[in-house]
Amino acid sequence: MSPGRFSQGLLVAALLCLLLTACEVQSPAQSKGKLASALPVEVDRAVRSSLSARFTITGTLEATREVQIFNQEIGTIIELPFSEGDRVKEGDKLARLDDALIRAQLDKATATHKQAEVDLNRLTKLIKRNLASQDEVAQARTALELARAEEDLLRTRLNRTRIHAPFDGVVSQRNREPGDVVPLHSHILTVIDPASLRARIAVSELILKDLQIGTAVQLRIDALGDQRFPGTITRVHPTVDPGTRKGTVDVELNPVPQGALPGQLSRIEIESTAAPRLTVKFSAVRHDTEGEYVFLVNDDKTAQRKQLTSGHRFGDRIEVIDGLQENQRVVIKGFLGLSDGSLVEIVGQPSAAQK
Repeated sequence: MSPGRFSQGLLVAALLCLLLTACEVQSPAQSKGKLASALPVEVDRAVRSSLSARFTITGTLEATREVQIFNQEIGTIIELPFSEGDRVKEGDKLARLDDALIRAQLDKATATHKQAEVDLNRLTKLIKRNLASQDEVAQARTALELARAEEDLLRTRLNRTRIHAPFDGVVSQRNREPGDVVPLHSHILTVIDPASLRARIAVSELILKDLQIGTAVQLRIDALGDQRFPGTITRVHPTVDPGTRKGTVDVELNPVPQGALPGQLSRIEIESTAAPRLTVKFSAVRHDTEGEYVFLVNDDKTAQRKQLTSGHRFGDRIEVIDGLQENQRVVIKGFLGLSDGSLVEIVGQPSAAQK
């Protein structure tokens, strides 16, 4: 072998030894490299505590007492003295229909009634002298009862040609005018009681279970500025809309503030009763097409994606309805590159959440 080739052989052998030595020396470094690949994250624990929630829900004011006035007789409107915005007293005549035909029929029925009484009295006297039969008396008595019933019927129909206010209130709607011929059961007027107002609001099923009749609330009416007015929950409806998952709650204003009118926008501030709730930091909850989720930190320092269902928000925390257990650790910072199974390293100031 030539001296040149021998030198090259020695050089190759030396390089191989250096390479093997380097591999042995880097083995601890590789382990350190694995630790360096762990993603730094901050965590928080799921904790359970007694909390009450505050909500602001918009609604529309409406009159608690509202009556639509319909006619119960066919005819021409003769009188309709009140228009929209007019105040009425209980018993005021709101409308009068033409009653000439019914009066004529009533006069005829009254005369028939009187004649039936005369006939019965005459037959009653004749039967004592055996000049009339029991059958004739019975027929006369039946005729009298029919005449009396016909008169009562027409008198009732005559009364229905006059429509009176059922309570003190304001005319909010007028749909007809004097001279109109109205079919049976036509909507003529609407009367409301402006002294009784309520807001009917749609409330999430998550809140509905915490509300009770008699609970005091605060209302703001946009048209009246920032002032708050006292209200009371008077009714919690027993069903939930399956489409919106919301129930209906009635909130009554008491007293009704000056300037409040049906149809105005109101904002109802409700505070639910305190109850034990499991919460995590709001920043821990992520969203994608599959829904809400968090990243748990397991004891082996790996991240685990966990689906959950959230509820109310309380400042910087959010209620967890389902998906987590108390004291589980969740990631609140360090989501860049984080995925299910990622190796993580908890960083930040030591706290109870990280222990």
